Amino acid sequence: MRKLTIVLLALSTTFIGFSQEDQTETTSNIQTYTPSKLLSKGQWDIKFFNNLYTQNESTFSSGTEPRETYFTSTVDVFTGLSDNNRFNVGLLLEFRSNVIGDRDALDVFKFDGELNSARSGFTSFAPAIKFNPFKSVSNFTIQTAFHIPLVDNESENGVFLDQKGFTFQNRFFYDYNFSSKWQLFTELNTEYHFGKKEESFANNSLSLTPGVFLSYFPTSKFTVLGLVQHSQRIDTGNDFEQDFTAVGGGAKYQLTDVLNIETLYTTFVRGNNTGLGQSFNIGLRALF
Repeated sequence: MRKLTIVLLALSTTFIGFSQEDQTETTSNIQTYTPSKLLSKGQWDIKFFNNLYTQNESTFSSGTEPRETYFTSTVDVFTGLSDNNRFNVGLLLEFRSNVIGDRDALDVFKFDGELNSARSGFTSFAPAIKFNPFKSVSNFTIQTAFHIPLVDNESENGVFLDQKGFTFQNRFFYDYNFSSKWQLFTELNTEYHFGKKEESFANNSLSLTPGVFLSYFPTSKFTVLGLVQHSQRIDTGNDFEQDFTAVGGGAKYQLTDVLNIETLYTTFVRGNNTGLGQSFNIGLRALF
């Protein structure tokens, strides 16, 4: 079950990890730079995002269970290369800290490696590219990344850290502005996990995760948002299928011309072969 839960965390980390920025005379960074917006040549985009997923319920039993908590911290770095703003390159880094055995959720920040209840460490990195395939549709982009695992063992002494397998990921982004106050952002995240069947429960499976995010801007520097997301894991040879649906909300604020902050809360409202927990998230993003 711990293996199944970490999939939620990774996806959660995947579907809540978006932000916005840049500035003109009438709009702020958080209004202009959705994930659908590419960087100009020489621009840099650095995002530090933190996700804490905790659960004491699942679809495997009724009532409460011993608490399990999974913390993921990511750093995404991108820069623009092309003169026509249609091609970016980047690097994605991931660190995890997990605790089980009914330990307190905030124990993930102790990084104590306690035998049989805690593990932590850098778990993967991924070179990435981001591009606009259609010049006539500037608000549609694709991000492609190849995730390389750094873990030797998925589980040690009963504690799961991260999956041991390579992941080919494609994220399709599209946004639409109804007015200066309302913005719709959509994403389809696809992940194919591959490798030896015996090395990872997730190998030889395909995950499809569509999501819809609706933002309202009371001011140009502040937004509140709501989201609905579904994830479907399709087994292609490892006898493991999973699905879940999550809803949530959050806010973003433009702190300076360069830096913005975001917070987000999500809850998993249904699913199969999955935990039914909540995630708490905070991120900082700088563009210069």
